[in-house]
Amino acid sequence: MKKLIISIITLFTVVLQNYPAMAAEVTPVNQSDYIQAVIEANLMNNFPDGNFYEEMLITRGELAEILVKTFALDKRQINKTKKDIFIADVPVNYWAYQDIQTVLKTGVMKGYRDSMFFPNQRITKAEGLAIFAQAYGVFQFPSKTVYEILSSYPDANNIPQWARKGIATIIAEDFIKTDSQGNIKPLEPMTRADIAYVLSRYLLRRQQYPQMPLLSS
Repeated sequence: MKKLIISIITLFTVVLQNYPAMAAEVTPVNQSDYIQAVIEANLMNNFPDGNFYEEMLITRGELAEILVKTFALDKRQINKTKKDIFIADVPVNYWAYQDIQTVLKTGVMKGYRDSMFFPNQRITKAEGLAIFAQAYGVFQFPSKTVYEILSSYPDANNIPQWARKGIATIIAEDFIKTDSQGNIKPLEPMTRADIAYVLSRYLLRRQQYPQMPLLSS
């Protein structure tokens, strides 16, 4: 029995150490396919003119709306029992007021000092990926494992320290999208196509594991 346990631990360690290389071998997904998948799931929509506008940048308010839809954050118990939080720059009649309240109450997103949220502020890929991971559930990898997961990406050093564990989670779950050189480009603005890709990979994971429970707060 002791030898069996040691063998299982050894195998798990080898898989973790080689995960970045394994993930890099995933077949690329056609952009129109993954955007269509996200639209069909009603997680994002085309604009009234019928275009998706892939390169348009995502705002904090838009990300809040997407995450509430994707993870049913409004169904979490803490959202039902906690009082609304005062946000100086998000009045009650703001289009994403309830979604912003939800992400704040559940801790998926945080506000800034002076009770500000900056709903129209664009986000970087590092911010978007880390926040998505927060909604999904950040894996509590030890620092060594986070380093090993990120080390195969050429621009890993550009990932802010606060986002590293979240992005390691995104990579471990195969939600990551890189350029042709394998760069994550964490400091670049996140586009609608960027978040659509992450959403499409999440949807694929849900199809593979339909009984995967939603995390609760």
